[in-house]
Amino acid sequence: MDDEETVLLIDRWENEDAIEKHHKTEMMSEIVNLRDKYNLHMRVEQFVEKNKHK
Repeated sequence: MDDEETVLLIDRWENEDAIEKHHKTEMMSEIVNLRDKYNLHMRVEQFVEKNKHK
């Protein structure tokens, strides 16, 4: 958080299908293009709620 060149994006999905749909969107294609164009690096972390009620 102290790095002024770092962007933190937080997304939340209901399930794996929703993540897959998200990855196929035009917006994600644009993010990939920008990442390649500017040689950006990405780190993905997954957090799972411990006591999620169904």
